[in-house]
Amino acid sequence: MARSPKKAPPAKDRRPAKKKTSILTSENIDWIDYKDVNLLRRFMSERAKIRARRVTGNNQQQQVAVARAIRVAREMALLPYSVRQVTQRSKGRRDRDRDRDDRELRVEGEAPPRAPDEVEELELEGVEEENGFEDLDTEDEE
Repeated sequence: MARSPKKAPPAKDRRPAKKKTSILTSENIDWIDYKDVNLLRRFMSERAKIRARRVTGNNQQQQVAVARAIRVAREMALLPYSVRQVTQRSKGRRDRDRDRDDRELRVEGEAPPRAPDEVEELELEGVEEENGFEDLDTEDEE
């Protein structure tokens, strides 16, 4: 009977190979100034959230000082509280809801917003009449 190879321990039981060293310790920074925005940005994520101790490697006193300096810098408008989200994550259900929301928000008798390529294809195929949308150009001529 052959033995199966040992599996790695679960993620919660693993220990990091090497403890992370703090930026403050490596650069011999004793005091954190709230006006030093470049230093404080290193302790913030892309979305302007304060990074955790386990990520930065700070000890408890350093983390408290960094968090306090970031809060003061935000109050003084040197750092943002949050960063505007540029792209949206799309999930299957939300895409379907977007189509329904477009129909609800549409003005009566107005065609839905479409890309220029789609408009040409729809005019050629006559899909507007099938979907219940009237051709606005013919109404204006009559």
